[in-house]
Amino acid sequence: MNHLHSTDTVLAHEGRSHGQPGSPVNPPVYRQSTLLFHGTDALDAVRGTPLAYGRHGSPTTRALEKALARLEGAHAALLTPSGLSAITTALLAVLNPGDHLLMADSTYDPTRSFCDETLARLGIATTYYDPTIGADIASLMQPNTRAVFAESPGSLTFEVQDIPAISRVAHRHGAVVLLDNTWGTPLNFRSFSHGVDVSIHAATKYIAGHSDVLMGAILTTEALAPKVTRFYRQLGMTVSGDDAYLALRGLRTLSVRLERHQRNAHVLTDWLSQQPEVARILYPARPGDAGHALWQRDFTGACGLFGVVLHPQADEAVRALLDGMTCFGMGYSWGGFESLIIPSNPARHRTATQWSGTGPLLRIHAGLEHPDDMIADLAAGFARMRAAALAEA
Repeated sequence: MNHLHSTDTVLAHEGRSHGQPGSPVNPPVYRQSTLLFHGTDALDAVRGTPLAYGRHGSPTTRALEKALARLEGAHAALLTPSGLSAITTALLAVLNPGDHLLMADSTYDPTRSFCDETLARLGIATTYYDPTIGADIASLMQPNTRAVFAESPGSLTFEVQDIPAISRVAHRHGAVVLLDNTWGTPLNFRSFSHGVDVSIHAATKYIAGHSDVLMGAILTTEALAPKVTRFYRQLGMTVSGDDAYLALRGLRTLSVRLERHQRNAHVLTDWLSQQPEVARILYPARPGDAGHALWQRDFTGACGLFGVVLHPQADEAVRALLDGMTCFGMGYSWGGFESLIIPSNPARHRTATQWSGTGPLLRIHAGLEHPDDMIADLAAGFARMRAAALAEA
């Protein structure tokens, strides 16, 4: 399929078996552990290769890996059981005892816990940096800095990082750049065109897209692929053919789903910005957002995840807003077809920077429902919050 260049066409065709008469449209599910070979010559031919044993993948998993690598411009892709396992595997693959890691202060909290506990126990030091630091990250580089980890935008506070500037500095100092690109997706942020060495995804979210699969993906450059793949194999990482099939089926509609998610997010943020209780909208695709200029420069689109900072409210008033929602579910993760809303307190997870929000923060995922229904649900929630605030007064 090398003659196909349009992203939408690649989504529809990559990873499929073309040119084989009678082949199914979708790669079938391969469930396998032991693989049989006809004779010792055939067995010797695959010894030490991914074709020798089911733990090393199947035609189903390889079809998904091939599609992800093609979409983002990676040399190789590896599937893991979750987004967090993709992050931890990638970090362990590129770091050694005595190394120093620079980690964005806005990063996913379980990643921070891994750095503070597991990496520290292994003798790897972590320094957290302001996600808006850009090229000034040079001031934090140490002789033993081997990696810079970015999450752009941050999944709670949505700072957009200047990835090209950070990558130039990191490479000049001999460090590799890892990026959690789950918000951007392979479609909306082409990591490797901006200097990233390892792009990481929680495929649980937009790639699978239906809230029924846990999966991660590690995408690498050609230079790092052997090192990361070797460590990945040593950890025994694998995913089932069934999960890979579901994620690959979800991938086919990624473009059209993202268009709807983004459109709905714009409708919701426009409505929310008009509510007197709302102090600030955190959505890089929205004009006026602190990261909008970088988003315009580096991204080709957005998704449905954003934040809403409220003016100071009593806890009971915020609970009244959240309790009783019918269109919005309350649960962790995001990127499925459904709308979600949760309260968050990013101040608990900051050390290098101070969270500037003075009131509660709500993280909202705009799903695929009709925006009128989502707005009606939010309007009812704001009415409950106002009633609760009056009762408290």
